[in-house]
Amino acid sequence: MKPRIARAEQEAFVLDAVLANPLHAEILRRVSDMGLPDCALMAGSVYKAVWNKLTGRPADHGINDYDLAYFDAADLSAESEAAIAARVVTRCEDLGVEVEACNQARVHLWFNAQYGTNRPPLRSTEDAVRNFASRTHSVALACKPDGRPFLVAPFGYDELLSLHVKPVADLAGAASWNRKCAAQKAVWPELRFDLVDI
Repeated sequence: MKPRIARAEQEAFVLDAVLANPLHAEILRRVSDMGLPDCALMAGSVYKAVWNKLTGRPADHGINDYDLAYFDAADLSAESEAAIAARVVTRCEDLGVEVEACNQARVHLWFNAQYGTNRPPLRSTEDAVRNFASRTHSVALACKPDGRPFLVAPFGYDELLSLHVKPVADLAGAASWNRKCAAQKAVWPELRFDLVDI
């Protein structure tokens, strides 16, 4: 049995892997004065950067877009979210990558309609990270007021570093999960993905 690596050591490894892609810090820097509450980069660009370090690939390998989350329960309008998303695109357009901003306080409105679920509203960006389809994906990068980056990882780093991607028990959207796993397996063949019955 392999010895367990201390959380602090895991965190240092993951933070180094994520920051090895300079676009993460640059995107957060560019939106830092927009006043977006509870703002963080999450999802594919973050966990894929870790997979890339684990498998010896360039830090931005296989990254198609950058998901910028924020949490504003005071304004759940689609119009406001769209306006913020457009401002983020404008600030980042010269980077040559797609940056998508999403108000996590609104996620339950479209998620339940799309997947036929009855999930309650999220309470924060960390809560959004906690509710991803896999604990392997449950990590985000945020910045302190002084600009120092830090990780949001409610479940720690064991599954992220395991190279084994498993769905959560109450997974919604099994077909899309399986398609996503197949696509990612083609890019990171070293990883093991658990598919689900449809």
